Amino acid sequence: MGTVFSFDVRGGAPEAVGHALESAVAALHRVDEVFSTYRDGSEVSRLARGELTAAECSPEVAEVLGLAAEAERVSEGWFSTAYEGRLDPTGIVKGWSVERVARAVARVPGVSGVSVNGGGDVQLLGAPGPRRPWRIGVSDPLRPGGLAAVVSAAGVDELAVATSGTAERGAHIVDPRTGRSAVTDLVAVTVVAPRLTWADCWATAAFAMGSRQALRWLESLPDVEALLITAGDEVRCTDGLAARLG
Repeated sequence: MGTVFSFDVRGGAPEAVGHALESAVAALHRVDEVFSTYRDGSEVSRLARGELTAAECSPEVAEVLGLAAEAERVSEGWFSTAYEGRLDPTGIVKGWSVERVARAVARVPGVSGVSVNGGGDVQLLGAPGPRRPWRIGVSDPLRPGGLAAVVSAAGVDELAVATSGTAERGAHIVDPRTGRSAVTDLVAVTVVAPRLTWADCWATAAFAMGSRQALRWLESLPDVEALLITAGDEVRCTDGLAARLG
């Protein structure tokens, strides 16, 4: 998927965890083979060209397209897998695949905590130790090497942190209304939610909206908190974010 993945697994027998990690890595490669828009022979590329129907694709394709349709509905079109007549579900695939493999590893007997990081977007399950919550640093997009915040998973069994912005990959987020790069006052949006599938989608949609509309919309979503940073170094947060910092 053109990025780095890392796993932090606590507990469980080493051999069982090792097998689970091998399966997880294989599953991520499989996702890339099926969904990559850069591979002419991927199922998604063939689907986009009309060489396959959705029913002829792997079951995962129908699952992802269904989730993407829900994301488009909830975001009122700000999240979309199609623009200029092209199919591109990559905006949901990474978060979905990270969450999926994290849950698979967490099912290994004896595993008490799992953290999977895919290109800076993280799914957390369980805890790293007794009375020790997972803590995730959020990079400051305007100060390389610095942190804008630290998110804590204290008191919950699952938490995801996803960031969309221009600091790492430049202007790569597309405005689905125009098919061109989104032009907003934001440089980064970090979303905190139980599931990375949705956190990743909501961060992308919110960035495309711009800070004022995005903050109102994010406040309306259940179990979602967010941190927005503008190009003018203004920080805006949802009302409940403070409870997740520490």
